[in-house]
Amino acid sequence: MSTDTTQPGAAAGSSAETTTALAPPPLGAVARAASGFGCVPPWFRFFGSELRLVFGRPRNLALLGVVAAVPIFLGVVLRLTLQTAGGEGGPQFLNQLAGNGVFLALVVLTLTENVLLLPLSIAVAAGDAIAGEANLGTLRGLLTVPAGRTRLLAVKYAALMVFSVVVCLVVTLVALIMGMLLFHTGPVTLLSGTTVSLGSGVLRVLAVTAYAAIAMMALAAIGLAASTLTQHPVGAIAGLMVLVVASEICDQVQQLSAIHAYLPTHWWLAWDGLFRSPMDLSGVASGLVSFAVYAAIFVSLAWARLTSADITS
Repeated sequence: MSTDTTQPGAAAGSSAETTTALAPPPLGAVARAASGFGCVPPWFRFFGSELRLVFGRPRNLALLGVVAAVPIFLGVVLRLTLQTAGGEGGPQFLNQLAGNGVFLALVVLTLTENVLLLPLSIAVAAGDAIAGEANLGTLRGLLTVPAGRTRLLAVKYAALMVFSVVVCLVVTLVALIMGMLLFHTGPVTLLSGTTVSLGSGVLRVLAVTAYAAIAMMALAAIGLAASTLTQHPVGAIAGLMVLVVASEICDQVQQLSAIHAYLPTHWWLAWDGLFRSPMDLSGVASGLVSFAVYAAIFVSLAWARLTSADITS
């Protein structure tokens, strides 16, 4: 006959160890472990979601593809044209393109603004910001989330600002690459005749890009305000483009010179002072003030409209 030699104290100890091993970790440990993964501020998640929405829309991606293709097309065309025509005529920086490919970025930025490709990209994104949500019936659902209309508008405009920067950077970076591939690169001769290093020239190009992006941000504010006035994105896009075209036409009429400085597009190309030595920042400063005023006015109008409107869709 066998006898059980297990002591009661040992059994109790084994049971205690098993219970301890199977017990859930303390609540504080769970919270500390989760803090490294899921504790993202709600506004940041909201902003990230909006960025994915803006950069995920097919027509926004199509426009980004078009603005990326423009420097490639213009680079090849200008390379062939400057070889046959000798680079005579046109703006001063266009004449200098044959001597340095850095100027291709300035040529492309100027042309994409003049032919309204950059403004069209911003108009499409801004028109979809509020009107697109209303047209799809998702705006009312967004407003039920405890984010508030003010935060919703702030996130929408912040995403449009990021989109403005990305569009301008795409144009500049592709143009710089094509300029280096198709044209001579080296020390940059400024519009004032002074020669600076290639690095300094590229930094000036990036400064011009930042200036153009800020100009597009002001245009995005106008488009955002227009987007709060309708449930149809096409209406907001068309209205903004009509405003841009009208501003460009008025800016060319000498009899309207008294209002030129107050037009939303008048200062778009006032960055040439950045390519002089010493830099002439008077035009850039006036442009930045104009853009800031337009942005403040139209973001305020968009806020007043969105916070007072009866959202039914």
